[in-house]
Amino acid sequence: MAQSIFHQADSRGQANHGWLVSSHTFSFANYYNPERIHFGALRVLNDDMVKGGMGFGQHPHDNMEIISIPLEGDLEHKDSMGNVAVIREGDIQVMSAGTGIYHSEYNHHPEEAVKFLQIWVFPNKKNVSPRYDQITLQKNDSHNQLQQILSPNPEDEGVWIHQDAWFHLGNFDEGKTNHYAIKKSGNGVYAFVLEGGFQINGYDLGRRDGLGIWDIDSFDLKATSNNSRILLMEVPMHISHN
Repeated sequence: MAQSIFHQADSRGQANHGWLVSSHTFSFANYYNPERIHFGALRVLNDDMVKGGMGFGQHPHDNMEIISIPLEGDLEHKDSMGNVAVIREGDIQVMSAGTGIYHSEYNHHPEEAVKFLQIWVFPNKKNVSPRYDQITLQKNDSHNQLQQILSPNPEDEGVWIHQDAWFHLGNFDEGKTNHYAIKKSGNGVYAFVLEGGFQINGYDLGRRDGLGIWDIDSFDLKATSNNSRILLMEVPMHISHN
């Protein structure tokens, strides 16, 4: 039987540091909720706003797959592998921290805010060589359909990570529907509404609401307003490290 967990937008953990305003779907930094540590291999889903000219100074990560999705503005990235890049709305950035990496993230614009999702996924392999990649999506590929933006396969569409995970973005007109089939048995899906609203599995979701679904083979979604945008994150529900 299908199981699900619904997280309303206003139930997320809040952090306001002045230069950074962040909403945490799962426990992170000073926000701790023992019932919201992770959803399967999905460990972090942060909805961040960084003021102009500000950002995160150099800091370390290891053994984590880190995905950044800019929603507005430009985010500047630098890391210990020598990568220097700016990621913008419509781009997807991925970093396999593996054996260890240092990086910094700053708002590339001196005045306008940058808004982005920071997502962490537990890897299925530890101590891999650190890796960085970014791509620019074709916006029309997500109109009234789900566009794959991440998978476990380097040859597949989107970026790839060391985990049996698949991410999709969709931008739907009101009343449009889509059928999603689970890619791998034992996986679940965490649906996160970026804009507008959706009906999924008997739930009405609004902007920034989240719904986790597992023990299911497929489900349908329906947009309840125009310009409704959603991110689906399919991940293993049981975490294992090779």
